[in-house]
Amino acid sequence: MPKFQCQSCTLKLRLYDVDSSLLRLEAPAPSQAALLDCCFQTESVAFTAASDGSIIRYDLHSGTNDAIGNHQDIAACVGYSIETCQVISAGLDKKVMSWDVRLANPLTLFRNLDAEIESISVSGFDLMVAVGAAVNIYDLRNFERAVDLKESSMDVGIRCVASTSYTRGYAIGSIDGRVAVEISNPLNLNSIRYTFRCHPKTKDGKAHLVSVNDIAFNPLISGTFVTGDNEGYVTAWDAQSKRKLHEFPRYPNSVASLSYNHVGQLLAVASSYTYQEANEAEVPPQIFIQKMDGSDIGYSPEVSRDSSRE
Repeated sequence: MPKFQCQSCTLKLRLYDVDSSLLRLEAPAPSQAALLDCCFQTESVAFTAASDGSIIRYDLHSGTNDAIGNHQDIAACVGYSIETCQVISAGLDKKVMSWDVRLANPLTLFRNLDAEIESISVSGFDLMVAVGAAVNIYDLRNFERAVDLKESSMDVGIRCVASTSYTRGYAIGSIDGRVAVEISNPLNLNSIRYTFRCHPKTKDGKAHLVSVNDIAFNPLISGTFVTGDNEGYVTAWDAQSKRKLHEFPRYPNSVASLSYNHVGQLLAVASSYTYQEANEAEVPPQIFIQKMDGSDIGYSPEVSRDSSRE
């Protein structure tokens, strides 16, 4: 039964059943703090990062929760590695923290970085951390130091980073509408590295400077990923052929977040006010579920849609 979770600025974590479009669980946050990110450990356990710096574990059957630790400033992102059983969190205190919730004292290691962190991505043993205009790559089996530091070819801040699941690689989105892709081949053959604009030109011929808010790689179709921007567009791309595969109908508000289910058959799109532009519509946030049919990028019309005041 496909499920997805969403965090909320109304201090609640919600769990939805995709097939029925029903709300299965609404769990309040333990403090008066907005939930800024969330991830699954299993179908019954999830973690959240909150604006008060707390990292919270939720039991999705009972709705109960407990704090596993805190950042010294806003906790902006959280992820989980199935391979190492680590919870990874990062925030505006310029720290990346590793937690092992099987231990009485879960904090196992932390790294101090040079800038506030707004985006991380966990895939297998790899952790990608967007720091300023660079990406730090860590091996979670040896978290003492970064195994690689990739300076972005873009001269502006990185808004989001997403890692591939099939090899070491990632895509980053910038605040000015560009995406940089870097995917390594283990044999050093046909490695991919390039930068492009999601919307090359506006009607008056100027560059389209719209923030790329999130990127998600399809776990089913190798090299295929989607981008979501601040004008409400979600676009599917093929990394190998460097071409646009499909542009979804424009969403009613900015695209704040994107996420595939584990087999790549469903794509969740969060459309909401992101407080980046003065002309963003202040309408209730909505969550759209796109069904992917597996051909090419696997696009088919929406299968469900939800509106909630988050």
